[in-house]
Amino acid sequence: MNNIFCLNQSIKPFKKKLIIEGDKSLSIRWVLLASQANGKSTAKNILKSEDVLNTLKCVKKLGTKVRLIGNTCSISGKGINGYKYKKNLILNAGNSGTLGRLISGLLVHSKDNIKIIGDKSLSKRDFSRVINPLKKIGAKFKSNKGKLPIIIKGTKNPKPISYIENKGSAQCKSAVMFAALNTRGTTVIKAKKSRNHTELLYKYLKIPINIKIKKNYDLIKIEGKKSFNAFNYKIPSDISSCAFFIVLTVLSKKSKLTLKNVNINPSRIGILKILKKMNIKILLKNIKKYKGEKIADIYVESTKVFKPIDCPQSLNSSAIDEFLIIFLVAARANGISKFKNLSELNQKESPRLKWGSKILNLIGIKTEVTKDSIKIYGNPNININKKIVIKNYLKDHRVFMTSVIAALTFGGNWTIHDKDSIKTSFPSFLKIINSLKV
Repeated sequence: MNNIFCLNQSIKPFKKKLIIEGDKSLSIRWVLLASQANGKSTAKNILKSEDVLNTLKCVKKLGTKVRLIGNTCSISGKGINGYKYKKNLILNAGNSGTLGRLISGLLVHSKDNIKIIGDKSLSKRDFSRVINPLKKIGAKFKSNKGKLPIIIKGTKNPKPISYIENKGSAQCKSAVMFAALNTRGTTVIKAKKSRNHTELLYKYLKIPINIKIKKNYDLIKIEGKKSFNAFNYKIPSDISSCAFFIVLTVLSKKSKLTLKNVNINPSRIGILKILKKMNIKILLKNIKKYKGEKIADIYVESTKVFKPIDCPQSLNSSAIDEFLIIFLVAARANGISKFKNLSELNQKESPRLKWGSKILNLIGIKTEVTKDSIKIYGNPNININKKIVIKNYLKDHRVFMTSVIAALTFGGNWTIHDKDSIKTSFPSFLKIINSLKV
């Protein structure tokens, strides 16, 4: 019972300022790049979630010195391909697709077999999407039909490749970008629009990179075998985590919220653009740039009237982790909302399109779902007076947190299993929820 969370009353009006934990994508990328830098790097406000802690464990197993005190972490890198490790090494990526895929790119020069494993959820996810391009670079793989566990053995001479990333996956793009560090020559990536944290870090670190921004894709060129120095980083708050509190506020009554120092990278703010189209007032204050990343305070307040949306597919990649929580807003809209071309949602920790529909159906909202789209028939007067149980969702942290927000704003008597799932990305989520309920 300790791993079950129960809720049976809606949240009361609140007015708060919050500082949310560090960005997960940046935390993982900082760890991996710091492990390849020359010298000691330090990060403040690093996210201490299971995904990030597993990343630290992996680089430690690869012979990198790591020190973590509170939310400050230091890593002593030994340069590109500077890992020193024992034979028959096993790296556990846990629940993190970002870790599992990105670290594969750093191992294309490994001299011995390295096995990468993950939890039940990660072991269901497709790794052929990074195995195939990394094979072209020269690495050898054994896998479970393109899934974990995988065994990777690098090559003495990783070679640059031309690679087309057409799924809009920042993980696949970044895996090849990380591999490119080990190659002699120019790696060329034609990538569908997706998160660009890796590109911004490469620019900041003066890793030779050239990016041409086209309408539907980015053309990225990277010169390999260029060492870079250690670097310090203060990691901003994660907008994917902030999204739950943004939606909690707009769906609540007479509430106002300011979220401080949030990463508003243009490749991550699809949720803000979508919510604005749905008649939600969002203000960005104190906008500034920090080492390539755009940061701001986000102000939002309760909304009474929600417009339905035919969501532009151009916003999909920049909101891919937030669609479950966006669906809750569509449930309150006066009309039919449409979301298309979301097959990438089913490549996450659980088949999220299916789970988004299931949660809405449980609260009385009609949906029509295909393998990559959903129609949501909104009801502005939704009010639940029944028991709802959420379980068997592959411990997907975003399913858990979306269910909590639904319980707090739509009513009903909720029993939500596997609350420990939040440890993968947002350990303080329930603590912050409780602070708003005071």
